[in-house]
Amino acid sequence: MNRFTRRNFLKAALAATGGVLVSTPLQAMSRPELPSEVSFPHGVASGDPLQDAVILWTRATPGASAPGGKPLRVTWELARDDQFTGVLRRGSAETTAGRDYTIKIDVQGLEPDTTYYYRFVGASEQSPVGRTKTLPAGGVDQVRLAVFSCSNYPAGYFNAYALAAERGDWDAVLHLGDYIYEYPAGGYATERAAQIGRALPEDNAGELLSLADYRKRYALYRTDAGLQALHAAAPFIAVWDDHEIANDTWKDGAENHSPEEGDFYTRRAAAIQAYYEWLPIRPPLGETKPQIYRSFQFGDLLDLHMLDTRVIGRDEQLHFSRYLGEDGSFDGRAFGAALANPDRTLLGPTQRNWLAQTLQESGGHWQLLGQQVLMGKMHLPAEIIMGYYSRGEKADPTPELVQLKMASLKGETLSATQRARLEQTVPYNLDAWDGYAVEREALYRHVAELGKNLVVVAGDTHNAWCNHLKDDSGRLIGLEFAAPSVTSPGMESYLQLDEQSAQQLAKGMPVLIDGLQYCNLHQRGYMALTFSREEVKAEWQFVDNIDSAEFGVAGSHSVVHRLG
Repeated sequence: MNRFTRRNFLKAALAATGGVLVSTPLQAMSRPELPSEVSFPHGVASGDPLQDAVILWTRATPGASAPGGKPLRVTWELARDDQFTGVLRRGSAETTAGRDYTIKIDVQGLEPDTTYYYRFVGASEQSPVGRTKTLPAGGVDQVRLAVFSCSNYPAGYFNAYALAAERGDWDAVLHLGDYIYEYPAGGYATERAAQIGRALPEDNAGELLSLADYRKRYALYRTDAGLQALHAAAPFIAVWDDHEIANDTWKDGAENHSPEEGDFYTRRAAAIQAYYEWLPIRPPLGETKPQIYRSFQFGDLLDLHMLDTRVIGRDEQLHFSRYLGEDGSFDGRAFGAALANPDRTLLGPTQRNWLAQTLQESGGHWQLLGQQVLMGKMHLPAEIIMGYYSRGEKADPTPELVQLKMASLKGETLSATQRARLEQTVPYNLDAWDGYAVEREALYRHVAELGKNLVVVAGDTHNAWCNHLKDDSGRLIGLEFAAPSVTSPGMESYLQLDEQSAQQLAKGMPVLIDGLQYCNLHQRGYMALTFSREEVKAEWQFVDNIDSAEFGVAGSHSVVHRLG
């Protein structure tokens, strides 16, 4: 009979949990085996904090003494201080080329609401020191979160991450997706890459299709100093959006995937595997399957529910272009029927049922939905949207429509034609919840029946937004705060607006869109959320440039919502 040693047990545990080594207090301070000759150029990270556990992450890059893909071993340590004067936990972790030499430790049996420091040690090199924190338990007075999305390496330096790392006192960092982008050199937002020193390397300059492609892109992104600093400063709670796979992903395909590029499900599986390898996330049941929705409890103050609006259930997006006639006319009847289809779903039935049950059972003072796309109704006058499809043949009607709406709000009399121009509205972004309006209304109805204090956060658009979430009857259901991008260009780029024009449009958008309270259409940055018993505060912080790693603060904007 073979002896099932502790070493064999650890190997079996690693295989069964997708490469996550579980560390309990019983294993604390065990003698680690001799580490390998490795380096840590991608830094350290932590994530998926619980009240008694957290994931620690690094990548052990092989040295000259580990050729041919041999297994590597490192020592990891956890302490209460950054000098490690009193090490609480110490252990060994093994990794292989099959996991791209990434390492995850699920450290369990920790104290709630406690700051810990961690590091990894090789034969001759030591990783940077990381700081992490467990979630609070019991009565909690305040929770502070930093919220990010859409970091595109060729578009610029990740200064928003660096700015948040300087602030540092976060309970957690929420990343709402587009952590990487799949585009090749010469693709989206790469125009200035060579000029600013952010060109894609030759061995990863194509579009991402294979597991090796996705792994190399993550490795590139994790060389950014700002991203490394934030990962080392606070635990991440992350979900994917579309660009971790391909643009406008849905459950059975993507806008940026063609049959000539191979099987979509094979590509998706490769992308998801690389995501789980490179993000400090706890895989469900130890598998890299496409189920990422999950919940986190910040004591009795806040329950956070992270959703997947991309992969697991989304039906294909509607497209205005498919309802345009050859003469440019829009088939509103057919479009309206498609939009009102009660079977269309963004979440999928399994996730939708999970969310409904979770909200019903949740006892947090605030309910926070962390997800990718805008939930608020972003309906614009139809002639603005249709103008985008007319190839610029007509002048932009937005300024005139803003003036008409302002006149209407002042009580001035409008002609029937003028009223029709304002009242004939369509959703501007069918990739968002506006393209799945029936399911959104069902969610609103459920939240209202439960009487929950709802806040929704979103990314995806590259711009900052604040929305009042209202159902079809006009009843206020909750609030939405959306984060700007880290580097990806926003509406100022799509509409070719200079800074002054973008600011003017941002002032006009809340006039035209019922429920929209604020937007910023031209700056990069991040969003801070502070929850207390009485209020939630959103603060958008903007950086003054992304063309170099030297930056300053360009400004900020705050919105406070008080209960009652």
